[in-house]
Amino acid sequence: MSLPHAILTALLEKPSSGLELTRRFDKSIGYFWSATHQQIYRELGRLEGKGLIRALPAAQPARGQKKSYEVLPAGRAELARWAAAAQDPKPLRDTLLLRLRASAVVGTDGIEADLRRHLELHRRQLGEYEEIERRDFPPDRDAPEDRLRHLVLRAGIDLETFWTQWLAHALDEFARLPEAERNGTGLPGGDRPQ
Repeated sequence: MSLPHAILTALLEKPSSGLELTRRFDKSIGYFWSATHQQIYRELGRLEGKGLIRALPAAQPARGQKKSYEVLPAGRAELARWAAAAQDPKPLRDTLLLRLRASAVVGTDGIEADLRRHLELHRRQLGEYEEIERRDFPPDRDAPEDRLRHLVLRAGIDLETFWTQWLAHALDEFARLPEAERNGTGLPGGDRPQ
């Protein structure tokens, strides 16, 4: 996904100002595609320059008034084109996993505490997603657009469930490591299993 397409999606759901988009990114879209306030405003300018969105006319002209934007037909067509295009999965790049691999060579100082911290963060995020699911997706909410939005939320729930389970397993493995392996004084780097 790219930021322009995230913004087009958000604006098609509801015409908004840059500030409103920033708040929406913080509360919903940001769970799977984050952007800063500056990035959103820059992208709004680009999208407007390409004729994909337009600023809505203000009810009363006033200096410093926030502009609200809506998607033009060309923007809807671009989003439909992008949504229909095939895209390969992206390879996982996670620094925690790389740090864990490095710990096999240089020792585990600090990594176990960080695994515990990550576990707590993922548990909190999982709880937040589950609360959103209870609040926003009761069993009787079955419109097609709601079902698709719920699928996105379920992906977040399933990913957080995976991370909490994997981190708990990793911490169990740490508890079984001999002390020499924990501090990097066990096998020499070249003799460590790949």
